[in-house]
Amino acid sequence: MFGLDSTIAAILSLDGVTSGVIYGLIAIALVLVFAVTRILFLPQGEFVAFGALTLAMLQDGQVPGSVWLLLALAVCATATELFDLLRSRRTAGIARAVLNNLIVPAAIAGLAAWAAPRHFPLAVQVAISLLVVTAMGPLLYRVIYESLADSSVLVLLIVSVGVHLGMTGLGLVFFGAEGFRTPPLVDARWSFAGASLSGQTVVVVLAAMMLLVALWLFSERTLYGKALRATAVNRLGAQLMGISTSLAGRLSFAIAAFIGALSGVLIGSLTTVFYDSGFLIGLKGFVAATIGGLASYPLAAAGSLFVGLLESFSSFWASDFKEVIVFIALLPVLLWRSFASPVHVEEEE
Repeated sequence: MFGLDSTIAAILSLDGVTSGVIYGLIAIALVLVFAVTRILFLPQGEFVAFGALTLAMLQDGQVPGSVWLLLALAVCATATELFDLLRSRRTAGIARAVLNNLIVPAAIAGLAAWAAPRHFPLAVQVAISLLVVTAMGPLLYRVIYESLADSSVLVLLIVSVGVHLGMTGLGLVFFGAEGFRTPPLVDARWSFAGASLSGQTVVVVLAAMMLLVALWLFSERTLYGKALRATAVNRLGAQLMGISTSLAGRLSFAIAAFIGALSGVLIGSLTTVFYDSGFLIGLKGFVAATIGGLASYPLAAAGSLFVGLLESFSSFWASDFKEVIVFIALLPVLLWRSFASPVHVEEEE
């Protein structure tokens, strides 16, 4: 009953690596957002769920509910931006604000609504899903977080909990309580070490590797990427050098939303996704990010593989307690960090 032969171990290892890669993407997004904005962005998992469910509704020929959330965020962000510009009498930026905050998101929403009943190929539907969810990221930062940029980490965490609850409730309204699955991006299967390797698993790993390379090139070779790195290293110093921390925050949220949407698209065919599935997925990514101290991308990636493998093997030996085991594994890490890391007292502004 409790025997573990090489075939079962290979199957569990493949499942663990696949899950670990997804958790790694989420952990990297969490580390990026925290480094740039000091926000523990708990709703990262909601981007994952929204990405998968948006694609599922496009597959069914329905207009995804995420389109309405995108439009609502666009209207709120535009109104907030216009109010700030008019109050400070910077009328020259009105056209640009309307373009970035309203016209572009409305065009993406219109594209999704137009494409939904036309049943375009899967690749087109994936691209539209990524566009819709990615566009939510900077708008969410503008509406919710930008005015709180100088608040304490605790205040930002409390706000993130509220945003998570709000997005989960909206997910229930937009997508319903029923779970969805999407077709695999690659419908192939191979035998490997006694285990069956699906094409979707290969796609998950390759997509993650390509994304990591793209992020590295972005941070090393582009001006915006270097601005993000500078903001992450020293927020005040970046401001003194003329780098807009507001732009850095929006850009980090856009990247996080894209990573979340891509993760949702990748796992949509591997597991049934519900409106609240992002909660546990995001928490496991948070565990992996915490292993990396919310500062190290390599350690966060290593932590995500550990979490994925631990979850996979726990499901074999104690499936009813696999979630508990994963979260309990965080306790010794926190204990070790409490002794190994110096205490930093947050300075009052």
